[in-house]
Amino acid sequence: MRTLSRLALIIGLGLSTPVAAQISVPIETGLAGAYLAARNAAIAGDHREAAVQFQRVLRADPENETVLGDVLLALAAIGDWTQAAAYAERVPERAEERDFANLVQQVVRVRDEDYAGAGAAAAARTGAGPLIDPLLEAWLHLSEGDMTRATQSFEAMIDVNSPLAGLVPYHLALARASVGDFEGADAIFSGEVYGPLQVSARGVQAHAQVLVQLDRSEDALQLLDTALTRGANQALFDLRDQIAADPTRPYDFVLTPGQGMAEVFFSLSRALGTEAGTNLPLVYARAAHAVDPDHVEAVLLAGDILSEAGQYGMAVDAYELVPRRSPLFVDAEIGRSEALYQLGNVDAAIEVLRALSRDYSDLATVHTALGDVLRREDRFEAAAAAYTNAVTRIDRDQARHWFLFYSRGISYERSDQWEEAEADFRHALTLAPDQPNVLNYLGYSLVEQNRNLDEALGMIQRAVAARPTSGYIVDSLGWVFYRLGRYEEAVAPMERAVELEPNDSIVNDHLGDVYWMVGRYREAEFQWSRALSFDAEPAEAERIRAKLEFGLDVVLSQEAGGGVAP
Repeated sequence: MRTLSRLALIIGLGLSTPVAAQISVPIETGLAGAYLAARNAAIAGDHREAAVQFQRVLRADPENETVLGDVLLALAAIGDWTQAAAYAERVPERAEERDFANLVQQVVRVRDEDYAGAGAAAAARTGAGPLIDPLLEAWLHLSEGDMTRATQSFEAMIDVNSPLAGLVPYHLALARASVGDFEGADAIFSGEVYGPLQVSARGVQAHAQVLVQLDRSEDALQLLDTALTRGANQALFDLRDQIAADPTRPYDFVLTPGQGMAEVFFSLSRALGTEAGTNLPLVYARAAHAVDPDHVEAVLLAGDILSEAGQYGMAVDAYELVPRRSPLFVDAEIGRSEALYQLGNVDAAIEVLRALSRDYSDLATVHTALGDVLRREDRFEAAAAAYTNAVTRIDRDQARHWFLFYSRGISYERSDQWEEAEADFRHALTLAPDQPNVLNYLGYSLVEQNRNLDEALGMIQRAVAARPTSGYIVDSLGWVFYRLGRYEEAVAPMERAVELEPNDSIVNDHLGDVYWMVGRYREAEFQWSRALSFDAEPAEAERIRAKLEFGLDVVLSQEAGGGVAP
């Protein structure tokens, strides 16, 4: 029997795997192959292939209600609402799949501006679901010009402490702004009425536009500047530039009830996240875009969800839907590049970013993204150059930029430009003094160079305190003790590092060296042998073989004398 009903989709539980993966469905003779293909595609999140194969099964077995439900889910997940609605009409009222069929039909009603039909379904709670329908119903009252009833509906959801109550003030603020009540909208956005709202890029955009309408453009710019220090998509940068250029910029965030209802689906998609699975958030993102074709954030979110699900081909298709005129085009292209990279199309991924760096040369995010993909391909000098292009376009003193200097530092270090690398690592630490990755990388590098060992020990101890379950950082602590000649103190952290990273050749090799120095020779040889079994680099493997044959003392003596291991 199935472990989750279709109703679970609607009330926000989501599915970690498609329903088809959880149940055994009676299949007519000769359809097992198609059903197996559909089921495997659904499990993998390949909704496009699942839709094709499930429809093939359904054509031959049209009365199979379970497969009918799976067709609905697959079609909704790829955004084919028209075809999904045709199948939804075939779902019997008594069927468990009816709940999802109702959702499909409600999305299509709202998309087609059948607000009377949508209102009747919402009132009967046979629309998009028991939690979504009240929000839609409030916007539907507004479509009738009745702001009073809309407000009452929104406030009723807050009063009953609905699971979606956190989203309701945001939507009430949007509704007020859409009818020109900017003071009422600001009172909600500012937290004066219902307390602080959950911060989101969409909320910041809306509030900033509201403030402009109240002749408070400086407050709007300050709000945006605060948000931008935390990092944001390009839409916030674009809005800030617009307001700075035109302090009377008109409000255009959500103007119609239809756009408000699209925002309902988008808000739910974002609120759900993907921890419990990607199906439901993806369906809601697709619904938002279906209801409002100009809701570019919904398209971008769908691409991100598909990427997280490992469906990079469909993610590329989603990102390509973002028009060049949109301020989010840059974010979409960066997402598309990453999806192409994950598909193995490395050259295409790099070319997307190079084109962006030419067309949007003033954006640090573009050059940073290019540096990241070049660094992943071990093209460190080119990566450092890309990062430098980014550095020249930022405020070097903003804490959020620590990772840029850390990344460039790695690229410099790997391309044998240590002075530049150390300067970047130290600057990263001025921006994020307790960042364990930076502390570990700089500390370990100093240990390898046998420089500033006491300082390196302090850095690595701070890194371990911040991230005690990172095997690589714990390894660094053991290694600095080794470099300081404090071999007995090195044993415990190095053993712990091997526990955390049991299949890493370098960590096992280090433990072997530590064991040798405390006279545990057989254990040292065992660890070196393990290290050889884990694809050690050629030079590392040669050194380990020398230690196994001659012992660590001989190898170190040869190296100290300027020779090579025997």
